[in-house]
Amino acid sequence: MARRDHAYAGNAPGGLFVDETCIDCGTCYTHAPDVFRDAGSHSIVARQPAGEPERARAHEALVACPTASIGSDDREAARGAAERFPLSFAEEVFWCGYTAEESFGAWSWLISRAGGNVLVDSPRAASPLLRRLEDLGGVSLMVLSHRDDVADHERIHARFGCPRLMHQDDGVPGMERLISGPDPVALAPDLLFIPTPGHTRGSSCLLYRETFLFTGDHLWYEPALGRLHASRSVNWWRWDEQLRSLERLLAYDFRWVLPGHGAPWGAPSAAAMRRALENTISALS
Repeated sequence: MARRDHAYAGNAPGGLFVDETCIDCGTCYTHAPDVFRDAGSHSIVARQPAGEPERARAHEALVACPTASIGSDDREAARGAAERFPLSFAEEVFWCGYTAEESFGAWSWLISRAGGNVLVDSPRAASPLLRRLEDLGGVSLMVLSHRDDVADHERIHARFGCPRLMHQDDGVPGMERLISGPDPVALAPDLLFIPTPGHTRGSSCLLYRETFLFTGDHLWYEPALGRLHASRSVNWWRWDEQLRSLERLLAYDFRWVLPGHGAPWGAPSAAAMRRALENTISALS
């Protein structure tokens, strides 16, 4: 639990605070940017929540925090937030919250679909979240974008019996299915697994319904730049290969980028998303 006696001095006075265990994963200020902000090497409460919507989002960020670094005097709000995950994000897509320190706070996503629910990357296997996933129909398949964001995949597999799938070049033990080679693989009529090596050798994306692209750590929206972004500083394999993988994404239609790290972003059309991706490739090349 966060400790007020270890809280950063930069926190706005009030019931909500961030303490010195923060790892600056970005979860809080991505989800609740009106309340939290990046202070350089850690997050702080920039101002206390104003009104119920901000109060709710701030406490959802508290629950989602991978290191329990956010504290609050409002226990009722925290309890309520704990029961709301996964949060509806857009159409059939939910954000799981409950990020894990092992994945440096990476976000995971649930696709609720008639052909079986799909979990993209692994959240922390917190009991309230597992109960809610069960209520929503469980998990039929877990797709892992790369080796960094696997978190509690073993516990979630044990709970739901879902097969786990990823690219073999990232080689996490225990997978029920490994995909090899550079070519995309149709997992179902509405699900396409797209290898995008670069961030790691086995980094991959998942395209759902030609609308949602789940990108792991391959591509995200960077508010400070006002555009989609990828970073050489967090490239663990080959930057030139990551740029080529970004270029290959131009062949696909999608309107949303839903990453593990960084902000999600939606465009008004697939054509607008393609233009945004072209601008990003040009900026990074």
